[in-house]
Amino acid sequence: MEKNLQARLAERQRQSRYRQRRLISSAQGPEIRVGGKLLLQFCSNDYLGHAAHPALAEAMCAATASHGVGSGASHLVCGHSDLHHQLELRLAELTGRDRALLFSTGYMANLGIIAALLGRGDQVLEDRLNHASLLDGGLLSGARFQRFRHNDLADLESRLAALPDKGERLVVVDAVYSMDGDQAPLVELAETSARHSAWLMADDAHGFGVLGAHGGGSAQHFQLGQQELPILMGTLGKAVGSFGAFVAGSETLIESLIQFARPYIYTTAMPAAVAAATLASLDLMASESWRRERLHRLIQSFRERADAAGLPLMPSVSPIQPLLVGDEDLAMSISAALEERGVLISAIRPPTVPPGSSRLRLTLTAAHSDSQVDRLLDTLVEVFRRVAPELLFRQSSSDVRVDDQ
Repeated sequence: MEKNLQARLAERQRQSRYRQRRLISSAQGPEIRVGGKLLLQFCSNDYLGHAAHPALAEAMCAATASHGVGSGASHLVCGHSDLHHQLELRLAELTGRDRALLFSTGYMANLGIIAALLGRGDQVLEDRLNHASLLDGGLLSGARFQRFRHNDLADLESRLAALPDKGERLVVVDAVYSMDGDQAPLVELAETSARHSAWLMADDAHGFGVLGAHGGGSAQHFQLGQQELPILMGTLGKAVGSFGAFVAGSETLIESLIQFARPYIYTTAMPAAVAAATLASLDLMASESWRRERLHRLIQSFRERADAAGLPLMPSVSPIQPLLVGDEDLAMSISAALEERGVLISAIRPPTVPPGSSRLRLTLTAAHSDSQVDRLLDTLVEVFRRVAPELLFRQSSSDVRVDDQ
């Protein structure tokens, strides 16, 4: 086994697909300390800038004093605290659902939801670009598993129409796609699913907190209720800035997951102090709508200026703004050149994305200043001109700064 594992590692290195961890020695924010060097970073999912907010830290410290550090057991034994319960009530209210149920991670939530609802004889249809946790959940459920073309309603419709008239049917999508940044057409997906007696499930990890009038996410943004979108999953470690995940839906759905979702039943509950920090973050979301407003202004401004500079933008109105490169080696070279100049943006390569679609996954947050985004654009143009000029759609004059265009 040792020999075989070494061969697999060597092959991944040869393909420029070897992953390495960075050692971070600071709190999350627009600037982080990596290996002793302070870098301007555009790769965090802390979209609202809550992860290092003093209100969350104070709430966590206070709850640690009253509730301790560890929860001690699973939710169903003796680990479900009053703080967990308060958080579930707040999440249900914010998303407009009957109830919400906490999970320790989004990955566990997706595995648990799909496997609890489906089995042999049932049907699950997933978007081809779904997150790995959704794909794994579909495969592990035992249901017949199909993948339809990305955001292709006609392909989904034809697959649903061809299903046998027996068993349960579940359509599963990401509400905002984590590597492309584009949105699922949830309204149309809800209509298509309903026509074919299928439930719709959306993973709103990258929409919750960012979209919607009150940060309630994609369902709130598209005004989809519990009937149209029966299964809404969201995570708490991105825009919310804490940790964990939840699913929101009907009383029947939540009770069923409590009884049958193995990753919920057999996992120690998140610390109560994390739930307290999350409640503090939800308070900020309610009182500081300017963070969402500023984030969306930054996204629009960045896209306009990046497009004017000829950078290879992908279509996205979310905080995820990928720059399509294609080749793995070239993506790594661009990322390294940016880091040399003090800007951290991760290169995303297969198998996370399809072969030939390697990219820089750039993310914006409400905590970034205008001057930091100016520096980002200037550095991107400089590096692309030097390392990958063929990827610039239009060549700007060398004496014109991006922030002057």
